[in-house]
Amino acid sequence: MQSDLEEAIEKTIAGLQKKNRLINKKERTIVAYHETGHALTAAFTEGADPVQKISIIPRGIGALGYTLQTPTEDRFLMTKAELLGKIDVLLGGRAAEEIIFGEVSTGAANDITKATDIARSLITEYGMSDKFENMVLTKRAATFLGQESGMSAREYAETTQQYVDEEVSAIIRNRYTGVLKLLKDRRDILEKITALLLEQETISAKEFLELAGIDNNDSDKDDTLNNDEASEQ
Repeated sequence: MQSDLEEAIEKTIAGLQKKNRLINKKERTIVAYHETGHALTAAFTEGADPVQKISIIPRGIGALGYTLQTPTEDRFLMTKAELLGKIDVLLGGRAAEEIIFGEVSTGAANDITKATDIARSLITEYGMSDKFENMVLTKRAATFLGQESGMSAREYAETTQQYVDEEVSAIIRNRYTGVLKLLKDRRDILEKITALLLEQETISAKEFLELAGIDNNDSDKDDTLNNDEASEQ
């Protein structure tokens, strides 16, 4: 019953399993390091949702692997530090690829899209930038009968747009540098977890925490990434 529930949750989040999808050995290894990078970054980032499972079994239309995180409680608000932590976790897969292979793949495209969106929202929607603190730079576009759409309309000059672009770039660059350091400092753990993932295709939360050397009740997170404030491939 428990396994059926877990499968239903994973199916909702990541789609149906595609065990018949053939992936060559090199790409399978890249995916394994990528997902382990997400998981390790989450484990050592303050405020990140705990890792429940890591898998390199393809799911859905394009997911070659995924890292399942579930919150410990319902959340309705997020701080700047927590948003930056989300960016860190999203960048963890790409950082792991760079550390191990010396280059990155297209598998991180969705991750960096989400990370960029969060960084831009910090500045334009949440009033969390130094220059435009407590200001909103976008307005929801009105649609039929005054109902708001999900689209945002820009309400600022080209010079401000340049600042926003530069600030987004700086946020992503600085967070990525921090994630690279975090994973380089734990490369032995990164490789150990990836080896097991390649062997058995999925890793449970218990196995992951043991390999990462983290007590299940341990709150020891690396706050070096947050001092200025189900990922899938």
